[in-house]
Amino acid sequence: CIGKCVLRRLPALLANKRKRTLQLERPDCVLVPHLSAGDTVTIGEITYKLKTPQNPELVPVKHISGTVPQTVAQHLRWIMQKDLLGQDVFLIGPPGPLRRSIAMQYLVNIKFMSEIAKTAFIYCTCAVRAATQGRVLVLEGLEKAERNVLPVLNNLLENREMQLEDGRFLMSAERYDKLLQEHTKEELDSWKIVRVSEDFRVIALGLPVPKYKGNPLDPPLRSRFQARDIYYLPFKYCSSSCFLYIRVSQLLSLATTLCSQESSNLGLPDFPVDNLLAALHVLNTFPMLSSQQLIQRLYPYNSIMGKDGHAAVEGVLSRFELLDGRRHPAPSAVLHVSKSAEGRADVTLRVVDKDVTFQVPAGNKEPRPPNTNPNFICSPSHSQLTAEMMQSHMVKDICLIGAKGCGKSVIAREFAEMLGYSIEPVMLYQDMTARDLLQQRYTLPNGDTAWRPSPLVTAAIEGKLLLLDGIHRVNLGTLAVLSRLLHDRELDLYDGTKLLRWDRYQTLKEELQLSDQQLQERSIFPIHPSFRVLALAEPPVVGASTTNSSSSSRGQQWLGPELLTMFLYHSGSPLAKAEEMGLIQGLTPSVPAEAAEHLLHLAHMLRKTNDPTAQSLASSLSTRQLLRICRRLSQYPEESIMHAVNKACLSRFLPSLARASLEKSLADCSIQDAPGPAEHTRDYSCAVKDGVLTIGNVSTQVYKPNEKMKVPDVLFYDNPQHMMVMEDMLKDFLLGEHLLLVGNQGVGKNKIVDRFLHLLNRPREYLQLHRDTTVQTLTLQPSVRDGIIIYEDSPLVKAVKLGHILVIDEADKAPTNVTCILKTLVESGEMILADGRRIISAKGRPNTIVMHPDFRMIVLANRPGFPFLGNDFFGALGDIFSCHAVDNPKPQAELAMLKQYGPDVPDAILQKLVAAFGELRSMADQGTITYPYSTREVVNIVKHLQKFPGEGLANVVRNVFDFDSYNKDTREVLIEALHKHGIPIGAKPSSVTLAKE
Repeated sequence: CIGKCVLRRLPALLANKRKRTLQLERPDCVLVPHLSAGDTVTIGEITYKLKTPQNPELVPVKHISGTVPQTVAQHLRWIMQKDLLGQDVFLIGPPGPLRRSIAMQYLVNIKFMSEIAKTAFIYCTCAVRAATQGRVLVLEGLEKAERNVLPVLNNLLENREMQLEDGRFLMSAERYDKLLQEHTKEELDSWKIVRVSEDFRVIALGLPVPKYKGNPLDPPLRSRFQARDIYYLPFKYCSSSCFLYIRVSQLLSLATTLCSQESSNLGLPDFPVDNLLAALHVLNTFPMLSSQQLIQRLYPYNSIMGKDGHAAVEGVLSRFELLDGRRHPAPSAVLHVSKSAEGRADVTLRVVDKDVTFQVPAGNKEPRPPNTNPNFICSPSHSQLTAEMMQSHMVKDICLIGAKGCGKSVIAREFAEMLGYSIEPVMLYQDMTARDLLQQRYTLPNGDTAWRPSPLVTAAIEGKLLLLDGIHRVNLGTLAVLSRLLHDRELDLYDGTKLLRWDRYQTLKEELQLSDQQLQERSIFPIHPSFRVLALAEPPVVGASTTNSSSSSRGQQWLGPELLTMFLYHSGSPLAKAEEMGLIQGLTPSVPAEAAEHLLHLAHMLRKTNDPTAQSLASSLSTRQLLRICRRLSQYPEESIMHAVNKACLSRFLPSLARASLEKSLADCSIQDAPGPAEHTRDYSCAVKDGVLTIGNVSTQVYKPNEKMKVPDVLFYDNPQHMMVMEDMLKDFLLGEHLLLVGNQGVGKNKIVDRFLHLLNRPREYLQLHRDTTVQTLTLQPSVRDGIIIYEDSPLVKAVKLGHILVIDEADKAPTNVTCILKTLVESGEMILADGRRIISAKGRPNTIVMHPDFRMIVLANRPGFPFLGNDFFGALGDIFSCHAVDNPKPQAELAMLKQYGPDVPDAILQKLVAAFGELRSMADQGTITYPYSTREVVNIVKHLQKFPGEGLANVVRNVFDFDSYNKDTREVLIEALHKHGIPIGAKPSSVTLAKE
């Protein structure tokens, strides 16, 4: 509503409109009439004469709602002063859309066109276009740019001059006009001199550093700007459309307190004041909603703060009587969803004994009634979470936070289907750039390059639900490019395309009397009103670094003040034991009840403990992993629960303390190995008979491939231990799982996989990862033909197309932020390739690759930790694979295998080698030596002795141990161990011990 002072000013305002002059003086709110060329805008005593824009479609529209707060009017007056002085301005202040809004309101008032450049990447085309055509260049996120990037603009800001890479030289209007008096325009054009318009201005938007994360301004750049502090508006302007006065007053008091300097000194992040209005709209529709629950969505202090910060915030909540979570119940379920209009749906929620119906944005498909998906078991906590997400969806984009494997992706897809949305999934990774998010450069058949819109842009135009999976991984500077899209529903792309909010697009269309086709020819497109963003993230790690590190598997404190303004936050709390049991029994009905009970007891005991070692084990028993174990137990009920847990946790490679903790927990839960036949009495042979492969007790049909040449064929001597691993692998393979084999070097991982695929007769595609592997090289292989870059399918894409087995070797050598791109491929059968194509699980739109139903992935990795020093692939992605630990064969099995490699080598020598290497491996496990000697080294020694029997054992073993000959301590330990088993390496006269006869 307009204040009394504004009503008193209305006659003057109307009179000014007749004079075509707008005066903004001292009232709290003023009406802004529509102005045209030749009019003047007056703010106080400052007057600005309007000019006719050359491209009126680029002038911002609908950024002024009809009233301008006095504080904003003062900011606009200051910007106008600087504009008249020809000075560039820097609007600095806390995170949020206010700085951008004020800049746009100024451009609306003076009818100026804008060029928007975002975050850390300043593209010269944008700046040059603004400079030469007399536009305002808005640079947002200068604190994200590297300090050595922005000096390219220094001379343009200071003298309006700039040397371009194509040979052109931008020159100030004054100097250019003087030259034009002495030379013709043709001469200046031939010298490649381009005039910078006298109307060119720069408005920079940034955060104060060091209070916020980013790079401090370079002093030469800073000195070229005039600064203005844009702090939060006085709260009376936020509350002009408020509803429940007392509760709103309490919320505003909380926001004021949490934005104060005292709170900042305590290390509390700023409260996202700009999101208050959206939250109050939810409160207006649901007056029974708890203020505390609403605050958790705005300011999830449970996730972003430690114990002290949590206590400080709850103290403030208590002071303002906002700890009302128990008095006000949360919505319990979504009862009904129905299409009401184009792009809208009516949703009915149950809140206690009352049903509340309200409208939300919806997709183009028909909504699916709640609780009708047979593959989604709706527990009470999931039902409540979905209902709360519906409330937030009414007003703003959502971020769903939850631990790995807790079901975030499943809930997101169920949420989308209930509202009839098509999902556009985007898997985020750490080295993703803003260009990857918005547009990609590609090569045309004639060698030219062009821009291709990303899935994000496609989702915005078509009104889909954009699923941003993994915002905790991506760099904050990259994610900041989305702030304008999330706050204002506007976006400027690198090729000059402009995306406008739906209502602003319609206003522009009406004002300029242009058709959709004419606007699209000018590269202006509307953002669909149904477009929404749903982000998925793992919980921030309290006290961790705020910088992303590819080697850090512990996580980061990624949720800061900037991100708080972008979403409303919901946390997926861990399921209660009864809910998780219902979920398991619903999805795997034939699992033995006792086994499921033991598993759940163990998982919940590990999750609730205060012991950090036990808590680290709990992540290996996520809901996703428990479902995998139960699917296997339902198919093979005779299996041991202990074996399944040890396999899921890779207990063979756990540190001794963690392994002891797991064993104690298993014993406390009465989980023991089921009595069965001894290893040496079980039949672990494999055979192929009548087209049926049998490994141990498991059988399957042998595959009939189209490309037999890609079926591996490797020299392999069967031994019981490796046959046990292959039997386990076959069980998971028949259940449709993708496999992960983890082990030390040289234990036979590649041999086991090749033998396994040879027995199954399955063609193989092989992909070797390394430190420099990128997401692009993972999916495409660039090559040059006739001077044109051609992207060929990588082995991954070929395997997906043809239904082959993809073997990914050395997965721990690639950064986990690259390999995490495999998550969507494994989980949902979808993946976006670097050339714009998309892998999907079923036939659909064009430019897609349909995943072959026979496609599987087998990943090989070394165990985490020293001495391999790879990335923790198991920690990052272990729970989406069925994991198998591969170890060196036991002495008896290793001896039998070595006899097949060296049939002529004396048994005594083979026994010495087996015993010596067995002891060295035990020493490596205990940490006495660092290198884990493997079967590969023993096999190579035996091969040498078989081929050259005349060489002595002491000489041949040096082929392995000479690596350690320069490390005195290690060498002495090795010599002592080898001497103990009768291998006389490094023997000296002093080593001979005489005995009495």
